[in-house]
Amino acid sequence: MKGIVFRGFLNLVEENFGIETMDAIIEESDLASGGAYTNVGTYDHSEIVTMASHLSDRTGIAVPDLVRTFGNYLFNHLAKAHPDLVAKHSNSFDMLDAIERDIHREVRKLYPDAELPYLDCQIEGNGTLHMLYRSGRPLADVAHGLIEGCAAHFDETITIAREDRSTGDETTVMFTVN
Repeated sequence: MKGIVFRGFLNLVEENFGIETMDAIIEESDLASGGAYTNVGTYDHSEIVTMASHLSDRTGIAVPDLVRTFGNYLFNHLAKAHPDLVAKHSNSFDMLDAIERDIHREVRKLYPDAELPYLDCQIEGNGTLHMLYRSGRPLADVAHGLIEGCAAHFDETITIAREDRSTGDETTVMFTVN
């Protein structure tokens, strides 16, 4: 996972729970990286899961809720870092539909080692988007939060239903967004 994601997580923790909590969860997590992330570095996704677990222990907020909140925050973090990628879209469905086709393709050009989730979107004319999320990492809650963050960015009210289709080591979730 790229360091920009980890930096976003630590920014969220610092802004919402304070620098002392951020420092404490890094210390408690005994991370291979030591908690020092560069935007373009690549790090094991388990470090975010470990830090989220320690943050949950400190705050009493369930890990899935923390990770989903992080996904919501991450959309805005990435949108600020890459405003040109968001500016070309007029609504959340258009933006979400472009992630795999345009954004992930560009990320892979820049970072061939990036391990991105696969997203397949189908938009129906009745205001429904079906997004299949597939990843070797158990981070569907991040994807859920990213969808929410995207809708909030475009000032849209949405509902999200999830159907877990995971098998074996692969996380697969169908999101239905209305």
